[in-house]
Amino acid sequence: MAEMNFIAKEPINKGWSGDKKYCVTDAQGKKFLLRISPMEQYEQKKSEYEHMVQVSALGIPMCKPLEFGRCEEGVYSVQSWIDGVDAENIISTFSDAKQYAYGAEAGCILRKIHSIPAPKTQEDWETRFNRKIDTKIKKYRECPLKYENGQAFIDFIEKNHHLLKNRPQVYQHGDYHIGNMMIDRSGRLQIIDFNRNDYGDPWEEFNRIVWCAQSSPLFASGMVNGYFENKVPMEFWRLLALYISSNTLSSLYWAIPFGEREIKVMVNQAKDVLGWYDNMKNPIPTWYLDPA
Repeated sequence: MAEMNFIAKEPINKGWSGDKKYCVTDAQGKKFLLRISPMEQYEQKKSEYEHMVQVSALGIPMCKPLEFGRCEEGVYSVQSWIDGVDAENIISTFSDAKQYAYGAEAGCILRKIHSIPAPKTQEDWETRFNRKIDTKIKKYRECPLKYENGQAFIDFIEKNHHLLKNRPQVYQHGDYHIGNMMIDRSGRLQIIDFNRNDYGDPWEEFNRIVWCAQSSPLFASGMVNGYFENKVPMEFWRLLALYISSNTLSSLYWAIPFGEREIKVMVNQAKDVLGWYDNMKNPIPTWYLDPA
């Protein structure tokens, strides 16, 4: 690591990314986040780092990208350290008003992230997402496990995929939900883990809001209302239900290699989703709190 000398290195064993993560400390006692990836991911990680520089320039509260390069173990990046706690673990300890306010803040931050446009060369969203849907339905049908009333997801997708037509595309965080947020020592919301960043329909970025709604319906409602400045279009709810249906289908076969515990998490989540959407008959989920 060319410019920085670290005197202590402590592994961080959480998260789903394949990166090796460490909390490192310099001679002045200042902490940083060090991520190391395999060398074959150089181009991908370089692009990820450059995007983080772009996002950071918008004033987004996040791990600031500080250094990037090659090292003996592969490709590394050094980011600023966030001293705080996982938002998911602490959100329920706050008042209702505070939970909602943090959600609204997450929505405003997301709107800023989405101000970065996708390149003109990006494949048409309808074509791209329909291909994803076809793959997910096929894999779900081939999957040895099934959700109770999983067909409701497939029926909803098949009735609504025309909504994908002419959708805009922007830069996406790629995994935007309360599990990738922290609350720092000063009480400020911080966004972490940009390693799944991509381009796509800005509204698709809400497909992981199920994690927020399970942790705090108030936070999830605040996030939607904050993003839309309290003017949520009906078309958003229909598209979101389509994206959540698609995501929920693929979660089941994704979970199988991780074992019984993850399978159970996804089965319970599908049950929650079907409950919120009345078996996909109502596009507005029951957890949503209308500001009006």
